[in-house]
Amino acid sequence: MDTTMQAAGAEQETREPVLDTVDRVSELCFGLYMALTFVGAVSAVTAGEDAGRKMLYSALGCNLAWGLADAVMFLVRTLTNRDRRVTLAMAVQREQNPAVAVQALRDALPKALKTLVADSELEMIRARIAASPMLHTRVRLVRADFIGALGIFLIVVISTFPVALPFVVLSDVKTALIVSRVLTLVMLFGAGYALGRFSGVGSMRAGLSMTALGVLLTMAIIALGG
Repeated sequence: MDTTMQAAGAEQETREPVLDTVDRVSELCFGLYMALTFVGAVSAVTAGEDAGRKMLYSALGCNLAWGLADAVMFLVRTLTNRDRRVTLAMAVQREQNPAVAVQALRDALPKALKTLVADSELEMIRARIAASPMLHTRVRLVRADFIGALGIFLIVVISTFPVALPFVVLSDVKTALIVSRVLTLVMLFGAGYALGRFSGVGSMRAGLSMTALGVLLTMAIIALGG
């Protein structure tokens, strides 16, 4: 097995999930808030026998559009970041002055890490980049990127149903609106719980904080006519 195949195998074994917990929770909350806002606005003007079905179709159409837009922007962001990393690596590889190359690496670090990484560590990275084979200048999207975009689209679309389905199941619009908002808050608690568990700050506290945020946003939606 040649070096390329070995590198590809190692990358496959260590590859991170396409969407991490923050990505998934963020997209879920985005879809919930979009659907909640849209349902609140439509419920104020929708009446009749098919009001619940119209509500579901309207909210679903809204999140289909936003899910598609968010998925496309995920691909754009992924390609842009990948291009930026390759451009930096090529600049470091071509730079003849090691000090200039190390400074370029330091400038690319997040602000919080600049004081934590020594020049000697950056020099080791520079040396590895300089010793690597010539990098490809053309970046492209791979299968995992499209899977991530599809995941974002599905999360946003699926988040519509807990918010909008009560209007199909329940005939009374006011009761359905209350059930819809309760389900939304339950899902927000679950989203906050997952974030707290991921970050280590405390699952219950994060869940309750996300729920409180949801209550405030729901109150704002009601105040604005939702």
